[in-house]
Amino acid sequence: MAEKNIVTSTDYENPHRPLPVRIFNSIGKLSENLGLSSSLNIETFTASAIRKTRLEDFGDDGHFEALEILINSINEEAELTPTGRLIQKIRLASALVHRLRIEELLKQHPEIHDINLGKIILITGLQRSGTTILHRLLNSHPNIRGVSGVEALNPLPPSNKAKGTITRNVHAVLAQRLISYLSPQFMAVHPIDHNEPEEDVMLLDLNFMSQAPEAIMHVPSYSRWLEEQDHTQTYEYFHKVLKILCWQRPSSNWVLKTPHHMEYLDVFLKVFPTATVVQTHRDPRKTMPSFCSMVAHNRGIFSDHVDPKEIARHWSRKARRMVELTIQSRAKADTDRFVDVSYYDLMKDPIAQLLRIYLKAGIDFDAEAVQKAKTFMKRNPQNRFGRHAYHLSDFGLSEKIIEDYFSFYREKYEIPFE
Repeated sequence: MAEKNIVTSTDYENPHRPLPVRIFNSIGKLSENLGLSSSLNIETFTASAIRKTRLEDFGDDGHFEALEILINSINEEAELTPTGRLIQKIRLASALVHRLRIEELLKQHPEIHDINLGKIILITGLQRSGTTILHRLLNSHPNIRGVSGVEALNPLPPSNKAKGTITRNVHAVLAQRLISYLSPQFMAVHPIDHNEPEEDVMLLDLNFMSQAPEAIMHVPSYSRWLEEQDHTQTYEYFHKVLKILCWQRPSSNWVLKTPHHMEYLDVFLKVFPTATVVQTHRDPRKTMPSFCSMVAHNRGIFSDHVDPKEIARHWSRKARRMVELTIQSRAKADTDRFVDVSYYDLMKDPIAQLLRIYLKAGIDFDAEAVQKAKTFMKRNPQNRFGRHAYHLSDFGLSEKIIEDYFSFYREKYEIPFE
């Protein structure tokens, strides 16, 4: 497939706005100026979810405190456009509806609790270090499954199987098209396909305790609060939701992926004690500006106020914290559970890296699986949707600043300069 000639914009402070969106935002701002409140409200979300489902049990795992902290941070710090607020309202309200339906499903089918997920491969590594391509390569194996984009948006089975399956797929397609409409260049930054596996951080969002909000909005008080919390209940809930997915579409082998897990790897290993962990590595001088650019594009969807230098300050500190915590967690765990994959080795010979992972996880890599992986690579070349442009200077960064943050990481894992 020929590469598109799209090159992403680096004018992060002036995000793309389709005319209908500009009109909607203008009307929304006018309403605010007239004194009409547009703030997110937890009581409104809760009442709406109960009314919609006629259920009342949300589960009891601290999620309401997390949701309240997040809502306060959005209202006070995020500076969302009316479009941004509308999308967040829909997202948070949907999560509460899913929680109600999850508790009801588990009451009706308690056998779900007894499901054994089988072998789990977890991919984690700093953002933009090859985690997505590796995730999708592993998912191409006929006997391994990830969390699909459809499931990430709605992990629950439809009440009417035939009609409901179509509705879930349509919902996922519409969500993908909405992102492309609001940010036409985003697919060049991070390709989205509802048929491919998605980051399971979207399931952690059901507990309102994930890095996702700070990757799309300016929510510093929520981020600080999140780092101080015990995430055990969040990962136990995540485990429960994976069992619900396995009940619907069984599999004896799973591949999970999100950089978020680096920050709480100790908790993940406690909840998933037999998982094989794959950590990807790439030159931070490339990963940091690439991810900062991705965050800037994300924030531009929801807000007119995008500060590239603030994004760099926040995520440089956050990424260093993630690396440090992962090193600490690995030092306490069984070293035989980990596989380190160089981004450069992965790009040079993906089949060889897959073989290393499957040997460690105890999963067969037969001729069919090899062919599936080769077919995936052929159909998904780099820059398929355009070229993602980014520069250290766009974010007030330099090679020296990056090295000051990450030289210890480079030395530990012998990461080459790219």
